[in-house]
Amino acid sequence: MSEKRYTLQLLNALVREAIEIELPDEYWVEAELSECRESRGHCYMELVEKDETSNTPIARASAKCWKQTWAMLQPYFERTTGQSLHAGMKVLLKVYAQFHEAFGFSWIVTDIDPTFTLGDMAQRRQAIIRKLKEEGVFDLQRELTIPRFCQRIAVISAETAAGYGDFCRQLTENEYGLQFEPTLFPAIMQGEQVEQSVIAALNSIHERINDFDIVVIIRGGGSTSDMSGFDTLTLTENVANFPLPIITGIGHDRDECVLDMVSNMRVKTPTAAAAFLISHLADTLQHVNDLQQRIAYLFSMVRTNMEHQLEQRYERLLHAIGQRLINERHHLELAEQKVISFDPSLLLKRGYSITLHNGKVVRDPQQLKEGDEIETRVEKGNIKSKVIYGREYEV
Repeated sequence: MSEKRYTLQLLNALVREAIEIELPDEYWVEAELSECRESRGHCYMELVEKDETSNTPIARASAKCWKQTWAMLQPYFERTTGQSLHAGMKVLLKVYAQFHEAFGFSWIVTDIDPTFTLGDMAQRRQAIIRKLKEEGVFDLQRELTIPRFCQRIAVISAETAAGYGDFCRQLTENEYGLQFEPTLFPAIMQGEQVEQSVIAALNSIHERINDFDIVVIIRGGGSTSDMSGFDTLTLTENVANFPLPIITGIGHDRDECVLDMVSNMRVKTPTAAAAFLISHLADTLQHVNDLQQRIAYLFSMVRTNMEHQLEQRYERLLHAIGQRLINERHHLELAEQKVISFDPSLLLKRGYSITLHNGKVVRDPQQLKEGDEIETRVEKGNIKSKVIYGREYEV
C-alpha cells in the first residue's frame, strides 16, 4: 500500500492546526442549553439548535467554560437575570473553537450576554401571561378573600429550608400571643423539579381542602438565582385555579415571576409572609374588641335610656294618679252635698212633717184604714195618732 498512513494522534493534530488557522477568532453564538453542569469549578454545557417549526434538533455541540472565567461570568449572569444557567434556557455565548487530540472538539466560552437571555425569558413570560389571560384564570386568585380568622395554614416549602424555620418561629413567637396551625407539605424549591413537586403538594392540600384557610408557598436559605421552576405555564395554571388564597414568599427581589402575578398576594420573604398573617389576625382581634366595646356602649345607652323612660313614665303615672284622686274627691264632695240636701232632718226644720205607718212613709191616705196607728215626725218630736173613720186624730 503506497498511500501515506497517519496515526490518530497525528491526524487529530492536523485537524487542530487547521481549526486554529481557519477559525482563529471568537464568535457570538445563539443556542439553547440541553444540559448544564459544574465539575471542579468548570462549567460543561451541551448546546442545541432546534427547527422552529418541528422543534427537532438540527445542530449540536459541546461547550466548556473554564474555572477562572466561570468564576466571573456565573455571578454576573445570575445577578442580571435572577436565574442560573439550566436546561431549556436560551443563551448568547462568546466562544472560540478548540480541538484537542485526546478530547476532541468543543467550543470554549469566554463571555455570556445576560440581556439576550432576559429577552428570551421575557418573551416566554409574556407568552405564559397571555395564555393565562386567554383562559380567563389570570385574576382568579385575587377574587378570593383571605378569611378574617386565618389560622390554619398549609405551607409548601423545603422541610430543611431556613426560610421555613423562620416562618414557623415568627408565627409562634408573635407579640400578641395569637395561635396558628401551620402544616408543612414538603416540596423541592430549586431546580428543574420545582414544577412537579409544588403541583404534587397542591394536590395533597386539595385532598384536605376543608382543613385549611390559606396556602403559603415559601423558600429561603438556598440560591436566590434559580427561579425558573416558578415561571412555568402548568404550575401557574394550578395556582391560579386553586380554591384557597395563596401567598407567595419565594425570596425573589427582582421582577415578579408569573407565580407571584397569579397568586392572591406576593411578599418578598417567608418572614414577610408570617408578618402579614400575624398582622391580619391581630387586625381581626382588634375588630372583635372594637365590636365588643361598641356593643357594651350601646347596651349601656339602651339601659340608660330605658331607665330615663321608666322615670318619665313613673312621673306621668304619679301625675295621672294625683289628677284622678282630685277628680274623684270632687265627685265625692258633689255626692256628699247632694246627700246632705236630701237629709229628712233639714225638711223637718223647714216645717215639714213625715207620717209613718209601720215604719214606712205614708204617701197616700188610701194606704190607711180605720184603726191604723200612725206616727208623725216633726222638728221637735213625734206624734202618734189613730185613724178613725178615715180621719186622723191625736192619741
